[in-house]
Amino acid sequence: MPIIDKYEPQTIFGENEAANIEAPRVLIAPNRYVQGQGVIVNLGRYLEVVCMHEEDYGILWKHTDNRIGETETRRSRRLVISTVATVGNYEYGFFWYFYQDGGIDYEVKLTGIVNSAAVDPGVEPKNGTLVAPQVVAHNHQHYFNVRLDMMVDGQNNSVYEVDTVTDPISDNNPHGNAFSVKRTLIEKEEEGVRIIDPFSARYWSVTNNSKQNYLGQPVSYKIAPGENVLPFHHDEAVIMKRAAFMTGHMWVTAFDEKEMFAAGDYPNQHPGNDGLPSWMKKNRALTDTDVVVWYTFGHNHIPRLEDWPVMPVAYTGFSIRPSGFFDRNPALDVPPSVNNCCGESVCACSH
Repeated sequence: MPIIDKYEPQTIFGENEAANIEAPRVLIAPNRYVQGQGVIVNLGRYLEVVCMHEEDYGILWKHTDNRIGETETRRSRRLVISTVATVGNYEYGFFWYFYQDGGIDYEVKLTGIVNSAAVDPGVEPKNGTLVAPQVVAHNHQHYFNVRLDMMVDGQNNSVYEVDTVTDPISDNNPHGNAFSVKRTLIEKEEEGVRIIDPFSARYWSVTNNSKQNYLGQPVSYKIAPGENVLPFHHDEAVIMKRAAFMTGHMWVTAFDEKEMFAAGDYPNQHPGNDGLPSWMKKNRALTDTDVVVWYTFGHNHIPRLEDWPVMPVAYTGFSIRPSGFFDRNPALDVPPSVNNCCGESVCACSH
């Protein structure tokens, strides 16, 4: 179960997840706690709050050979492990997805009741949206940080930032349509605070240089951003000091079992810059060692009328994909499906 840093003392974790999601499997939630209002609340042990099930996910892979008129299609199934937490006025669904091609997705689903307040008649609020007569829903953001203790074929890992760049026109690129990747090794912790860059299709590669695939290349997994944003709070705002992990999307540290929470152990009781900002000052080496990557992702919420009185689910998250870890597509052995729409023949539509 996730650990949530939140300024809500009445936090309640997933009341009977099995009642909310039709799932064939349920697990027992481990003992965890929530940090709120400067206190630690032990949530104890609850039944049926973690859901584990498998679901269809459309096309896994497909190709039609027009020369011989044959089509090969495989359907995707993914393993889903999830829980839902009620945190104040919001519900957060935390979903891990595991795919047959070795890929992993982490997704947070946001729903619940937007924070609202009363305003005088005729007032057009600057920092929110009118969702009902004299009712304003405030502009806000949601931030999450996931601690990933990576072990890509062992503990001797290094992290590279990978950007796509345009190649200059040359004899090898006369038409100017070639592009390549630039890999930047993150060698020390002071270099380990990174920002997403959609203009360069940036991602991060966790690589084991001591292990090779069958082509002699080092094995790796890549971490790619989904929806994300930076905070719009003023630099002097208290939250920017106590939750300074929001200022970077990717943080890379050397492993330390005491370093567990991005904002530190007591985010409501310290003056600021605890957690990741303080650990980065140690400037430990990050090459061919046991590394931890911390991915911060956020959702910027400018409320809509359609979010009232209860908001439909919004989504945010990131993906983890094998990149040279396998010698080929690991999903080649998935058998073809037989679908009712195709009778007894192998189904090729797989929409």
